[in-house]
Amino acid sequence: MTMKLRIPILNVLCLLFLALTGINTATAARYSAVTDDGSGAIATVNPRATQAAMEIYAQGGNAVDAAVTAALTLGVVDGHNSGIGGGCFILIRWADGRIEAIDGREMAPAAAHRDMYVRNGVADKRLSKTGALAIGIPGSLAAYDYLLKQGGNKRLSDTLASGINLADQGFAVDEVFATRLSWVADRISQFPASKAVLLKADGSSLAAGDRLIQKDLAETYRNIATHGIHYFYRGKFAQAVGKWMQNNGGIVTAGDFENYVIKKRAPLITDYRGYQIVGFPPPSSGGVHVGQILNILEPFNLAELPKADRYHLLAEAMKLAFADRAYWLGDPDFARVPKGLIDKSYAQSLGQSINMTKAQPVAQQGQPPNADVDFFGKHTTHIAAADKAGNWVAITTTLNTSFGSKVMIPGTGVMMNNQMDDFSMQPGVANAFGLVGVEANSIQPGKRPLSSMSPTLLLKEGKPILTLGAAGGPTIITQVVQGLVNNIDLDMLLPDALAAVRVHHQWKPDLLLTEKAMPESISKELISRGHQIKVRNYMGATQAVSVNDLGNFVAASEPRIIERNRQSK
Repeated sequence: MTMKLRIPILNVLCLLFLALTGINTATAARYSAVTDDGSGAIATVNPRATQAAMEIYAQGGNAVDAAVTAALTLGVVDGHNSGIGGGCFILIRWADGRIEAIDGREMAPAAAHRDMYVRNGVADKRLSKTGALAIGIPGSLAAYDYLLKQGGNKRLSDTLASGINLADQGFAVDEVFATRLSWVADRISQFPASKAVLLKADGSSLAAGDRLIQKDLAETYRNIATHGIHYFYRGKFAQAVGKWMQNNGGIVTAGDFENYVIKKRAPLITDYRGYQIVGFPPPSSGGVHVGQILNILEPFNLAELPKADRYHLLAEAMKLAFADRAYWLGDPDFARVPKGLIDKSYAQSLGQSINMTKAQPVAQQGQPPNADVDFFGKHTTHIAAADKAGNWVAITTTLNTSFGSKVMIPGTGVMMNNQMDDFSMQPGVANAFGLVGVEANSIQPGKRPLSSMSPTLLLKEGKPILTLGAAGGPTIITQVVQGLVNNIDLDMLLPDALAAVRVHHQWKPDLLLTEKAMPESISKELISRGHQIKVRNYMGATQAVSVNDLGNFVAASEPRIIERNRQSK
């Protein structure tokens, strides 16, 4: 991999300008940030979160402090995607070379059971998406606290400061926030605390430019800063959740919060063209299927293939992987997830079934080697950060769909997740993203639902050179794959690798999603091969940080989001 761009480094004001507008003269708004003193870099979906992280760097913080600061700030300014009411996966390569996978995924409450959404024999999809029964026990805050205690230079209170100020003083919501809010305003209005904060007096949703003030959230952040995460998991916040649940037909208790623990997983490492791909293991499906798809692609010379052939091949490989995902993947503490899914010989056998001239239906999952004996051990945003000391951080965090369960716990300002929808509520019944599953991902007390979150590190000869991840439900997996393919196989500079047109296929429904920017000639060729195409204006949001040949960091934020905001002005 080569990073060919030499970056002029000026000062912090210039840095923040780069975070908002980019430095690639050919294509604006693609490079996000490089520090002026060489201490580190950050890429996030929101310029306020990027600025808060850069200020922590300036105050002596490292990549851990910057990433956690960004995450907690995003919980205020990007609350439709993430917050302390949700969960996360963290992949970190520490300065001493250790790599950890920290599972802060939401957990099913003790009273959860496999048929909790079944009414008269039929799954009621509404119950897992909106309201009390949709909520899992959040883990993000516990994971951030662990990360800071293990290797941060700052205290948790330091990383909360920016979020406190923004929640207290308010900020002008952007076009993306306003649009997402307008989509769910009718459901937000069902919950008085949510309605009071997010909707206007007449019941309409906030528009772009309107000021959002969140006094209760600021106070919750202050209490956490003062009392630590004990306040959240064993104190007044947990008690407030338990009380609200009792009064609103929920099953989460204060005891569920007290029993929550993060889990340290073994990072999943696969090889691709001489690079080491470090992914997150189950209950993430990301590491497994990013690795599996790349294994399927590896025998093909992607750089020499015409674009239509390459997109066709990507679609067919995705289809095969997602069929396996639906059957085999789940929480490894409850389901036996075979390691053979990332076996190269298995991938090669799948790749040999691909017809390069015709799209083929995939009837069912494959049969990886040793599937009965060799197992893995027991709406979203992504943050990428790195520092000169050698800490590389990838955090993917989420409430699930926009504004999660739509429930804000009264008096706290905290919007709660609807992560229970990521379980298979009934075999063959699709969730909010159209994904289906079977027994491996069924609901059980204390279990963590399957996720597409794919925080990823790329190493060359053991040295980190890239960290990336994405938002966008199941498209997270395929975004990460395409970002890596574009960078490694096609030798694209990092921002161009993120900006290239994306495709996505998740087996069911049998549709190939493409972006509006896809050339018409390629779309027609894909249709002629039997693909049923559905066009989206944009697909997903990837954040990444790499290091160039000069040893300078290059941080790239999703160009589609910047472009959408630019067009809305």
